[in-house]
Amino acid sequence: MQELNQNNQQTDPVAAIRDGKEILLQAFNWESHKHDWWRNLETKVPDISKSGFTSAWLPPPSNSLAPEGYLPQNLYSLNSKYGSEHLLKALLNKMKTYKVRAMADIVINHRVGTTQGNGGKYNRYDGIPLPWDEHAVTACTGGKGNKSTGDNFNGFPNIDHSQHFVRKDITNWLRWLRNTIGFQDFRFDFARGYSPKYVKEYIEGAKPIFSVGEYWDSCNYKGSYLEYNQDSHRQRIINWIDGTGQLSAAFDFTTKGILQEAVKGELWRLRDPQGKPPGVMGWWSSRAVTFLDNHDTGSTQAHWPFPSNHIMEGYAYILTHPGIPSVFYDHFYDWGSSIHDQIVKLIDVRRLQGISSRSSIKILEAQPNLYAANIGDKISMKIGDGSWCPSGKDWTLATSGHRYAVWKK
Repeated sequence: MQELNQNNQQTDPVAAIRDGKEILLQAFNWESHKHDWWRNLETKVPDISKSGFTSAWLPPPSNSLAPEGYLPQNLYSLNSKYGSEHLLKALLNKMKTYKVRAMADIVINHRVGTTQGNGGKYNRYDGIPLPWDEHAVTACTGGKGNKSTGDNFNGFPNIDHSQHFVRKDITNWLRWLRNTIGFQDFRFDFARGYSPKYVKEYIEGAKPIFSVGEYWDSCNYKGSYLEYNQDSHRQRIINWIDGTGQLSAAFDFTTKGILQEAVKGELWRLRDPQGKPPGVMGWWSSRAVTFLDNHDTGSTQAHWPFPSNHIMEGYAYILTHPGIPSVFYDHFYDWGSSIHDQIVKLIDVRRLQGISSRSSIKILEAQPNLYAANIGDKISMKIGDGSWCPSGKDWTLATSGHRYAVWKK
């Protein structure tokens, strides 16, 4: 039966989304390329597995002009600043042994050229695999291709996905990552840069088990004050998911933006006017990947960081709630064993109580200093300074820490 299941998953791009039991680890930060990364991660695979993560998102594997991997050039060269192709394959093998899926960071909005072409720009790819000419580059970024189907990533040639030859080559590369190299999941970088219909085509072509897109634009602010209503922001993310034929999940940037203000004594923000969670999670939880920070918002870039003294309240929220929670490497491995162990305890409770991405939620309190909710009638939780406990004698305390508590039934 297990065997049958595995095969079904290979061909059905939404089996994992339907299952709703994913728990992700972002397994790198902005500095990882300096630390022999594939080798470092290999030593952590047993702990990643034991902690309950189903998938680990790895940094971009291809050769890149910038050491972090986000300016790719030769997509088929897997020797990067994170380590050699040999070390990468050793890591992927170990992950397979421990039943943690490997998620590839797919950077296909832009590609650094090798030679000068049209207009003296480096917009040709002579001398390397996928030797495209200027027709593979959008007209808006100095190529001879069509206008971009999304936003520009400035300063570099943006790939024109409307070209059939480009899509064929990208699909073949994704299939190679999936079937030959051994990545099972995909994370689509800078998904604002090209139409989601192409993401749909790539998922259908390469058949990853699980996919998530980075559709990141700014929340609604009045100056530096975050507005209560973020419906237009979450709607844009939902439109992107819809555009992928619902085959991809998306990072819930709306929830991140609201949660990091809410924990500073504004927990009333965590209930929308309809009584639901205010992020993508509240509207389409099976496609919402919730998180507190990533390599851009946190780490050494810190473009939009979660307040560090409220990290555990944040995890108490996303790890008990519907959606697909993702934990950031720094919090899990660099912030001390206490944080690591508290996160593991929350993951344990989530799994033992059978909470999934689609679990129902009833928000019971949303005051400045107290938020409380019942999830699937299997978990009750609170965050904030206010005191609260669930009514009824069936509840027992499952785990607690500074400004958070979780009960199980």
